[in-house]
Amino acid sequence: MTTATRQEVLSLYRSIFRLSRKWQAASGQMEDTMEEKHYMLNEARTLFRKNKNLTDTDLIKQCIDECKARIEIGLHYQIPYPRPIHLPPMGLTPLRGRGLRTQEKLRKLSKPVYLKSHDEVS
Repeated sequence: MTTATRQEVLSLYRSIFRLSRKWQAASGQMEDTMEEKHYMLNEARTLFRKNKNLTDTDLIKQCIDECKARIEIGLHYQIPYPRPIHLPPMGLTPLRGRGLRTQEKLRKLSKPVYLKSHDEVS
């Protein structure tokens, strides 16, 4: 990991902690706010610790992009949880390849950047 990449990762990590300190739940209730803050901190710790030994620059760049996307989505929609995607069953497959394997492969390829690590941690 280069020095610039390391500084960018640490900057993202600090920004998540700063964001969690100022976070207010959309419902305005203190219990929801505390639960969402706790989720944000645990999710950040888990994902950063999981990825701390990455050496591939492309993989590191993907993780950085995912982190930035999740921060922006959280700020925009006022929810810290990843937004689920809703795809109709068999909606992605071409007409002649309507097999289950094809469907699973296309679903995996169509997963948004902000959900790449969500299934691995959950």
